[in-house]
Amino acid sequence: MRIIRDIHQSELELSNSVLTIGTYDGVHKGHQSIIERINERAKELGGESVLITFHPHPRMVVNTEQNLELLNTLEEKFRLLQQFGVDNVVVIPFTRALSQLSPKHFVKQILVDKLNPSLIVIGYDHRFGKNREGDIHMLADLGTAFQFKVEEISKQDLDDITISSTQIRKALRAGEVKKAGDLLGYPYGLEGIVVKGKQLGRKIGYPTANISILDRHKLIPKNGVYAVRAQVNSTHYKGMLNIGVRPTVGGKSKTIEVHLFDMDNDIYGDEIRLSLIKRIRDEQHFPDLNALILQLKEDQLNAQEILHTDN
Repeated sequence: MRIIRDIHQSELELSNSVLTIGTYDGVHKGHQSIIERINERAKELGGESVLITFHPHPRMVVNTEQNLELLNTLEEKFRLLQQFGVDNVVVIPFTRALSQLSPKHFVKQILVDKLNPSLIVIGYDHRFGKNREGDIHMLADLGTAFQFKVEEISKQDLDDITISSTQIRKALRAGEVKKAGDLLGYPYGLEGIVVKGKQLGRKIGYPTANISILDRHKLIPKNGVYAVRAQVNSTHYKGMLNIGVRPTVGGKSKTIEVHLFDMDNDIYGDEIRLSLIKRIRDEQHFPDLNALILQLKEDQLNAQEILHTDN
């Protein structure tokens, strides 16, 4: 898969491209059906599939006061789109200047001149250009002028996508990561850098890797303990994750820390990727460290059983 971050690069040459446009946050099952469609159409035309996305998210630019929570970081999105077979991903920097571009200029200067589409697959209610003046009817008229066709994504398909995205966010905020994974078509992930914590876990026999999440807009599931799979430096582990304030040891701020089974390497500064498989329990306050240790032993057994049956 080719990632195009500069649409003005001179070596960009596409023919018979079949493209779609959207944020594709989550790249969930509804999105995957559209990706499958553009891949099929591209194969029929002997061309390439192209997915146009924007970074940062347009709502971060247009409505800076909105607290937007994303299902994917940009890098996570790239990995998923490659997995689902997209030939080209075009990342267009979203700016206020871009938002002021007229629909016709957006189509001519970006879609036609740079990406040479034979077919654009777009939602029936998609709006684009300054003041969102462009719609699918205008796009079809421009297609006649610039010699590309337009294929509509139906209301039913788009409603399914909207419902899925809402359900995924709702499930994650409730800690229902298994349900979210079923809707996504893959386990929900978190990724970040391992940073030094207070090392209290090591003192009680459960060393943890404290994780600094890479994107502050990433949606963090509900506080609690989760069975997880992890990847560090191409090595895969099983483990249990705690999201919360650690009330038993007097914690005040939220942390994200994972205990990896059968691993005691120094991974400070390394990148870690987590796949959240199932929630085990709420975060709790225990009367003392002994009670906490007993619960952690039970959590580990539960996590190991979950991850064994999940294979």
